[in-house]
Amino acid sequence: MERQILIGGEAGQGIAKAAEILGKAFVREGFYVFNYRDYPSLIRGGHNFNVLRISDEPIMSHEFEGHDIVIALNDDTIVKHAAEMKENAVIFAPNRVNAEKKISVDTDAIIKELNVPRIMENTILIAAAWKRFGMPFETLEKTIREELKSNEAAVTAARKGYDAVDAGHAIEVKPAKKARYFISGSQAVALGAIAAGIDLYIAYPMTPATPVLHYLAALQTKYDYQVIQLENEIGVANAALGASYAGAMTMVGTSGGGFALMGEAMSMQGMSEVPLVAYLAMRNAPSTGIPTYTGQGDLKMAVNIGHGEYPKVVVAPGDPREAFERTIEAFYLAYKYRVLSIIVSDKHLAESTYTIDDFSPRVKPKRFIIDHVPDDYKSYEITETGVSPRAVPGQADVPVRATSYEHDEYGYTREEGEWAIKMNDKRFRKVKYIAEEIDKLEPVSVYGSGDKVIVSWGSTKGAIMDAIKRLNGWKFVQVSYIEPFPVDQFMDAVKDADRIVLVENDVTGLLGDIIAEKTGMVIEEKILRYDARPFTPEYIIRRL
Repeated sequence: MERQILIGGEAGQGIAKAAEILGKAFVREGFYVFNYRDYPSLIRGGHNFNVLRISDEPIMSHEFEGHDIVIALNDDTIVKHAAEMKENAVIFAPNRVNAEKKISVDTDAIIKELNVPRIMENTILIAAAWKRFGMPFETLEKTIREELKSNEAAVTAARKGYDAVDAGHAIEVKPAKKARYFISGSQAVALGAIAAGIDLYIAYPMTPATPVLHYLAALQTKYDYQVIQLENEIGVANAALGASYAGAMTMVGTSGGGFALMGEAMSMQGMSEVPLVAYLAMRNAPSTGIPTYTGQGDLKMAVNIGHGEYPKVVVAPGDPREAFERTIEAFYLAYKYRVLSIIVSDKHLAESTYTIDDFSPRVKPKRFIIDHVPDDYKSYEITETGVSPRAVPGQADVPVRATSYEHDEYGYTREEGEWAIKMNDKRFRKVKYIAEEIDKLEPVSVYGSGDKVIVSWGSTKGAIMDAIKRLNGWKFVQVSYIEPFPVDQFMDAVKDADRIVLVENDVTGLLGDIIAEKTGMVIEEKILRYDARPFTPEYIIRRL
């Protein structure tokens, strides 16, 4: 069983919140829901819409067509989406909206009667659509109370909308109710950071990374950490290194333009070996691009950020479950090996909402600070693994140094060539041990079976997973760790393939370039989408 609902209107009409409430209510009734959000970079006006795809089986994507129900808060929604509706689609709209096959709801009368704000029109309409599906009002009421902080006026308005229409074509499938998460990629990253033991999150707002900043800020008192917004991303990255040097488990977050500004500080991380976690939420680029839409064009910037050569970890989750688990892994690897860990997401993963059954973290991060600091402590002691024992200032009556200059084991500046060789060799010895750790974390995942293979990474996972259900003889190879690249696991996953197709949300196939660089294998067939919109299952199937 699948149904698709589109909710459309202007920015400021509460489109996203209405979709969130309706989606969560369906999850409470036992369904799987995927919620896609589409909006321009405007605070008021423009055209906003959300697409909710509902199923009794796991689902991870939406389609841009095939809507069963359209909830239209303005005429523009009808005009823009008329060609996408199913032939028997039903439209719920206020009396003022012009549309055929419309079920009118006199929202003006309800708003006037209850003396409530105009924005509650969205609540009235989703309640009417909820009844059309034959769903109990109690579930919707519980969700509204939770999401709108027990707003009695909103509950009453929803009741009026529910009672204003007749029951329609009820969904006959009644899946078993089970506690599940209805969660966005941003929320999952934030919760992963909390689970990892974060002390400090520093950021400057930039779409689509900002939701992590907001979500962590809202929970900081409850979970005893601090969130700080600084003046720009240069300040963010440098302050974060200072905080981590002092012992705090620290994370920064931004999008492409802000990440570019962090580049010099990221390079300083490589030299200073002060552990740091960075969240990069990509959007359409270059430059300002289309700032509220998606793209995967920053992959190579993540792999190569900063001047010079230094080891780092780059991990790219494909859904909120992975976003939670990979964020925890990023903290673990950053602090155990004193490196930079970069979590790469994008607008589609960050701002879409998925139904997730559970989470299963593989590691438990900690600060990896030594308990006893020797009198002859060396901040950059040369070890077999390349990882120097980590102390923090104030632990003992010995200096703990961090420097951006090349140095000796004590952290004193050295310019002799032999020290440049010794310290570069020390830093890069970590890579072998990081790669061994990553091999235990399923850096390459294989879904489905067949001798034809789709290779991809990141948020494309959802549409590919839903597409291969309808494709015979295809499997999906997902690369989650980009740096260090899991060469052996990747080659093992594709070794028997008769056909390999690369799927990416960028112009040139950036993962394909990295695969060629790391393995020598050139993937010739590519399905690349760079119109700032995410993949859908139908798009992939049609292109294949």
